[in-house]
Amino acid sequence: MRIVQITDTHFSPSIPHFNGNWQPLAEWINSSGADLVIHTGDLAVDGADKDEDLTFCVELMRHVKIPMLIVPGNHDVGHLPGSPQPVDTTRLNRWRSLVGPDYWLEDAGDWRLIGLDSLLMGMENDEQETQFAWLEQALAGRAGRRVAMFAHKPLFVDTPNEGETGYWSIRPAQRQRLYDLIASHDVALYASGHLHWAWKGRYNDTALVWGPAASFIIGTMEREMSGERLIGAAIHDLGDDVASEIVAVPGMVAHVLDDVVAEVYPHEAHKVQKEPA
Repeated sequence: MRIVQITDTHFSPSIPHFNGNWQPLAEWINSSGADLVIHTGDLAVDGADKDEDLTFCVELMRHVKIPMLIVPGNHDVGHLPGSPQPVDTTRLNRWRSLVGPDYWLEDAGDWRLIGLDSLLMGMENDEQETQFAWLEQALAGRAGRRVAMFAHKPLFVDTPNEGETGYWSIRPAQRQRLYDLIASHDVALYASGHLHWAWKGRYNDTALVWGPAASFIIGTMEREMSGERLIGAAIHDLGDDVASEIVAVPGMVAHVLDDVVAEVYPHEAHKVQKEPA
């Protein structure tokens, strides 16, 4: 089975800075020979608060002729408690009514594909626990199938047992719960987005992939991370094992967030380092 993973499209009808990347990406997907497309979140610039951002993006996704599954990102349903847009019932219901389930499973031959809402992990509430209970059942019922997981946030950024990274990765307590489930249930792949860096690695027996964003790279306003700054997609071939490839898709533009952050995400503009006068 061939899966194309796309992530972090950040499309919007009112803030169209990255919309031009969709046509070359959609054309490439349609010619890729994929059986399935999985979008690992940040579908929209501001789906967390704007119905029109989500409906606009869902309509764009219909340009792809291949079946697509989507999990949300922080710009779709919100982020951690105390953030400017925390995950709440209103934001989750907006996603669920306009896009679909925020976590799901799909069986494909010898594989079980699981999509997670990583933004629930760290909420310390009933939504978090309901998803973990569902995940335990989904893994327990895999009937010998190997598992590939897809989520917006990565398990970690620098090291598997790192501490709290705040914005960037799943919180340590929830990460450990995932590690325990991954170790018990033959999870061969964990693919994510969010970081706007493209990277392949491993955690014990599990392949890890940070899919390249389809919108922008980040310059000096955030720290360096592993991998490379790349605009494109990832291909995952699932057979007896996993073979993943990171692809720079022709025709897509590597926008730099630092250059447009004041227009796209003004609350983040303070992070851009100014040159001394």
